[in-house]
Amino acid sequence: MAVYPKKKGEEDKVAQGLARLVEEDPTIQYKNDPETKELVMSGMGEQHLDVVVSKLKSKVAYRETIRGKSDVEGKHKKQSGGSGQYGDVWIKFEPCDSDGLEFDIAVVGGSVPKQFFPAVEKGLRDSIKHGPLAGYPVVGVKATLYDGKYHPVDSNEMAFKTAAQLAFKAGIPQAKPALLEPVGSLKATVPDANMGDIMGEVNKRRGRVLGMNAGEDGMQIVEAEVPMAEMADFSVFMRQCTQGRGSYSFEFERYEDAPAQVAQKVIDAAKADAE
Repeated sequence: MAVYPKKKGEEDKVAQGLARLVEEDPTIQYKNDPETKELVMSGMGEQHLDVVVSKLKSKVAYRETIRGKSDVEGKHKKQSGGSGQYGDVWIKFEPCDSDGLEFDIAVVGGSVPKQFFPAVEKGLRDSIKHGPLAGYPVVGVKATLYDGKYHPVDSNEMAFKTAAQLAFKAGIPQAKPALLEPVGSLKATVPDANMGDIMGEVNKRRGRVLGMNAGEDGMQIVEAEVPMAEMADFSVFMRQCTQGRGSYSFEFERYEDAPAQVAQKVIDAAKADAE
């Protein structure tokens, strides 16, 4: 089977993904065909290849957040001939219900001049793009700038932006960071005889069955919530289990804290990729 990236120029990412899957399953092989210029993957049959492709497609969009509070200083000082750079901020980090960053200002007495507030916010918003655990975007964080220092000559926007980034780098790891995984809503329509199989499979995939309803023509509808990371090869299971009679829909619902073992596996994988 020839494997193509979704976007042109991402062939290396596909190859890297396959390399990781080969470590898990040595029966997978792949090579670049010099004649067709295609990345060709081989395995133990059509269904096996379907599973591999599903895993490649299912790159899970994890998120990171914090469950505690921290109070840190971010200080950037650089002197190299002429004018230097100086920015010093004190920021409190705490959890909130935001989809990203909630920025607040509680500076009194002009310890940080107003013209540098946007630079501090910009530094923080750039920082939340990559969390400290596995490099995923950070959500649900409130950052309050409440104190700092400036230099009448050496302080500028870049210095305060850098100071804010240093505060983020120091503060988030102290605020009990946590990994969040996406959970989706599953609606599976299956023959009545396969109800037990589907419910067992949902449980095996760390899912929760929410309810069952009678469908048409001897079919049953199972509604459940399942982590998206566990859904990579669900289509293959459905086809095998119901002999092609079943169908399902799956949509993102919300983020939840990833179990400790799952989180550690994701973090370790991210570190391995970085190396």
